[in-house]
Amino acid sequence: MKPVIAAAIVSSAVLSALSGAALAQGRPSTAAMTCAQAAGLVSQRGAIVLATGRDLYDRYVRSPGFCELGYVGRPAFVPARDSAQCLIGYYCSPSSGRFDR
Repeated sequence: MKPVIAAAIVSSAVLSALSGAALAQGRPSTAAMTCAQAAGLVSQRGAIVLATGRDLYDRYVRSPGFCELGYVGRPAFVPARDSAQCLIGYYCSPSSGRFDR
């Protein structure tokens, strides 16, 4: 086997292993955090994907400025360990107004 082909095969195997590990990590769950912890995580990271239920997750942002062009920031209320309606920041929705949550 030529060295270039062998290197490509090894690189492919390493990338596959790394992507599998990343998928296995999961998302932080707001239900396992206090409201202050969840809001602090969003504030610290700027933008983060959080789980809010068993199979529910979304991207939450610190401010509407983290939303892409054509999207607006709307207040995000999620369940937390100590609150059923915790304001953790914003979620981004299309600015057309057609998207209801």
